Amino acid sequence: MFGLHYLCTRLKICDMKSKKMRYCMISAGACLLIIIGLVYYYFFSSFSVKETTKYVYIDNDDNIDSVLTKLTPIASGHAMTGFCTLLKHSSYDKDIRTGRYAIKPGEGTFKIFRHLKNGLQSSVSLTIPSVRTMDKLAGVLSLHLMLDSATIYKALTDEATCKKYGYDTLTIACIFIPNTYDIYWNISLDKLLSRMQKENKKFWNFEREQKAKAMQLNEIQVYTMASIIDEETANDGEKPMIAGMYYNRLKAGMPLQADPTIKFALKQFNLKRIYNNMLFIKSPFNTYKNTGLPPGPIRIPSVAGIDAVLDHVHHNYMYMCAKEDFSGTHNFARTYNDHMQNAHKYSEALNNKGIK
Repeated sequence: MFGLHYLCTRLKICDMKSKKMRYCMISAGACLLIIIGLVYYYFFSSFSVKETTKYVYIDNDDNIDSVLTKLTPIASGHAMTGFCTLLKHSSYDKDIRTGRYAIKPGEGTFKIFRHLKNGLQSSVSLTIPSVRTMDKLAGVLSLHLMLDSATIYKALTDEATCKKYGYDTLTIACIFIPNTYDIYWNISLDKLLSRMQKENKKFWNFEREQKAKAMQLNEIQVYTMASIIDEETANDGEKPMIAGMYYNRLKAGMPLQADPTIKFALKQFNLKRIYNNMLFIKSPFNTYKNTGLPPGPIRIPSVAGIDAVLDHVHHNYMYMCAKEDFSGTHNFARTYNDHMQNAHKYSEALNNKGIK
């Protein structure tokens, strides 16, 4: 009897211990789930409250307070709490990295923090515009990069900087091929120009080089002629015809007599008519007084303009004049007399419209 009583007692004790253990395990499991839930809530749930991707720009002037100020309008309250917790256990506030950072819907706080801390930024699609002057180019580039326009313009008008990349201040525009490139927002000026030089060499492939060589022109000369053609028309289909006409003049040693070069020399790009007194301006870009090509491009030409020069139409036309229907296309002529008839028709059309 004593043995049975002892056994029952032991069984009761074991059962109590088992229940206690199960209770502890359940409690521990519940605590673990709560911790996991909290960790997920603060560090792995969506950081952004926005439905689309937003971008945060961190520049050289930013400190941890300004970074938090830029993040706050995008983040949920608990995400910012998680972010600040991560800050306390890192050295990010002492090593803030510049850049353009994407804040995508659904990405967790920890991932956003890691991107910012490690400088894992998103690139920008930078389109090189077909503009006439370097100050305009500098202004456009500064809208898409951390670099300010004054810094860019100073470099593009500095002989030493231009020489470093194989150009001068009159030809530096030739380094830019007007395409779209993926570039980091905080790129340095030196790296930007090096990238443009690399893209330029890629653009001037063997085929384009051979075409220029066959014309006995170098890349800068092709680029310069293309810039004139782009100023003459926006009609890509007509550009090879115009290129053929200017190339005929160049080979014959005739002045190009390109009106856009007068506008460039005068820096009056909105002129509707070129008058005789304007043709005497003293400038190396005056193609009425000087034979050959100008010393550099009068704008950053389009790829279509460049290829129009390389693939110019072979013909015997030596003259052209804008059509009197203002279609943006031209009448071409082989003789000066025929050209004067075309010019008279265009002049009359301008007079009829009251264009001065």
